[in-house]
Amino acid sequence: MEKLLMCFVCFLLLQVKIMAQDVQVQPTPRQMTVKEEGVITPVSFRLEGELEANPQAIRLLKAFLGDCLSSKGLPLYVGEKGDRAVQARKCQIPNQLEGYYLEITKKGITLAGNDERGTYYAVRTFMQLFRDNQLPQVEIRDYPDVRFRGVVEGFYGTPWSHEARLRQLQFYGENKLNTYIYGPKDDPYHSSPNWRKPYPEKDAVRLAELVKVANENEVDFVWAIHPGKDIQWNTTDRDLLMDKFEHMYDLGVRSFAVFFDDISGEGAKAERQVELLNYIDDHFVQVKPDVTPLIVCPTEYNKSWVNLEGGYLTTLGTKLNPSVEIMWTGDRVIATMTLEDVEWVREVIRRPAYIWWNFPVSDYVRDHLLLGEVYGNETTIAKSVSGFVANPMEWAEASKVAIYCVADYTWNMQQYDSARSWERALRAIMPENVDAFTVFARHNSDLGENVHRFRREESVLIQPVAERFMKSYREGRYDERDFQVLRDEFERVAETADLLLIDDENEALIKEITPWLYQFKILGDAGQEALTMLKAEEVGDNALFLRKYNHVKALRKRSYELERQFNPNPYQPGVKTGTKVLQPLVLDIFTEATERFNRKNGTDLLVLADYSPCKQTTNIPQLDHLPLQVYPNRIHFTPLLEVVKWPAGASFQLEFDEAYLIPGTRIDLGIKDDITWGLMEVSADGETWHTVPLTRDTRDRWNGKWETSPVKYLRFTNTGQTEQQVYLREFYVVFNK
Repeated sequence: MEKLLMCFVCFLLLQVKIMAQDVQVQPTPRQMTVKEEGVITPVSFRLEGELEANPQAIRLLKAFLGDCLSSKGLPLYVGEKGDRAVQARKCQIPNQLEGYYLEITKKGITLAGNDERGTYYAVRTFMQLFRDNQLPQVEIRDYPDVRFRGVVEGFYGTPWSHEARLRQLQFYGENKLNTYIYGPKDDPYHSSPNWRKPYPEKDAVRLAELVKVANENEVDFVWAIHPGKDIQWNTTDRDLLMDKFEHMYDLGVRSFAVFFDDISGEGAKAERQVELLNYIDDHFVQVKPDVTPLIVCPTEYNKSWVNLEGGYLTTLGTKLNPSVEIMWTGDRVIATMTLEDVEWVREVIRRPAYIWWNFPVSDYVRDHLLLGEVYGNETTIAKSVSGFVANPMEWAEASKVAIYCVADYTWNMQQYDSARSWERALRAIMPENVDAFTVFARHNSDLGENVHRFRREESVLIQPVAERFMKSYREGRYDERDFQVLRDEFERVAETADLLLIDDENEALIKEITPWLYQFKILGDAGQEALTMLKAEEVGDNALFLRKYNHVKALRKRSYELERQFNPNPYQPGVKTGTKVLQPLVLDIFTEATERFNRKNGTDLLVLADYSPCKQTTNIPQLDHLPLQVYPNRIHFTPLLEVVKWPAGASFQLEFDEAYLIPGTRIDLGIKDDITWGLMEVSADGETWHTVPLTRDTRDRWNGKWETSPVKYLRFTNTGQTEQQVYLREFYVVFNK
């Protein structure tokens, strides 16, 4: 009995030690001390400071503790600096915006904020620490690095649903993010054609609910307007914009932004933009004491587009009211942030930049999911930026992986660990089935080839094994241990897909990623079968080889059909998974094994090498690396979302693998003017060119065909003397032998 009691005591002491070492808070606190005495197990709490403290913090705390609150429990002191309840800890509270002090001892608990939002964050931290009815004895002094932290819903494509936004706002509160910018490109009342009109009643009610939930989670709901496509620089449009702001103010909005991104023409004039923005700031923002600083997304929002001689960004820096925040995406549209870059733009715009980070947004690679680690941004930029918001994917739940990590990064940059943060994010989003979700996320993080040339690591653990195995296999020998590691990984991939497809822990997430899970299952099966092919060829089991050969072909066909069944969007339709390491590995194994079988048996089995009937060349920087969507008899150019600056004399050219008739072409440049500056031509040899006549349809698209003779080349050239600013909304070519 004594031995049993001693073992039980040792077990309790071990649990105390483990908990003391495993105290985790999201985001990572700036200063946390865990006391050696271990944990306490309070039966009830006595709330002190309820009447003075932040009402949102009190509401949250009461909901969390519920029946644990009583008049005789462990004292729980809550309030802001200056409140009586936390007066004794006044000097311990960090003197920074949203800072807080938290102390948990056997004598009592203190949750004290430098301001109301700081108190709310102290409560959020307390909720994370209270696990299994136990609390560690801990002291925390904490505050964020970046003033405005959060998300900008600014992607192209299907906007988030109302329910998804409500879940997002709750998620932001849990992770101490304080900003949500509402700016979905495909909301007609945010942008053209209806930005001048008030929201219909049904939409207005939903927006008001979003504002309410945002306030409950201490999140600034920033409503953005995007008027630049068709704005008229007159008092009529200015007054309509002001009326729209008043309409949103009546719905409860207290934070506002104006977007001038991805436009050209009259709307892109810096002087006009500054005049309007200063008017809004002077006559709306500054006269309403409860409205936060105005935010603007400029037309030149990244360094690669800046023309200092043109003076656009300099005009904003020198003439725009100093209180207006200016957004910035970095060196390029899609880029990671460096201190050099943010310091450069800070000097030009004469204020810290408000970072619009285009990750994990996937509106230019819509066939991929971006579930990998958040890395690449330097950890020294905190003092050079005023805000940092991430532009997410169309898939709201899947975006939470990156958003969680952005919350950690923007709160405490110096202690940010991308791998640790990513692992915690996966566990926070799917705690019960985190192992399967981790396998899936590990192989769904890269973007594939894309016009912005932004790539991410993928399949990091298995990549060196895959490379070593294929090199050795081609040389005639390989390590059996590598073979087994690859087989085990493909088996895990297939198992993961099945496990997640029936998971009900996070139904909204599984619904979003289901098409990719189907594709993931096919990938796992194909990998296992390709490896079995390899072994069958080695031992001369031709019957088994042919079975597995045909099965891999069938799986590839299923994958192709699935591509066309799900995610049908006009930009990059389809569903791709594991494209950086696993998919190429399956193809390489299949190809090498089949070629060996053919040589040994005198057969001519087809390999499944990736094939494209054409290649593209261009001297237009923005269109370089633009992916093509290739179908059996037609090619679609992936539309580019931002304005394309098409230099004089520049062209975009396709070279086919053989000569084809061109029964149809269509190009939509997003402009209503004639394109007399543009010339479409075809050639059989790349030297003698023929003009393809173009006709305009009712939707301002230009159509042409060339069925006179087969050709191998097609190009479209700006033959004018000046640069043209257009949109590449559609460009497809039909070809027949």
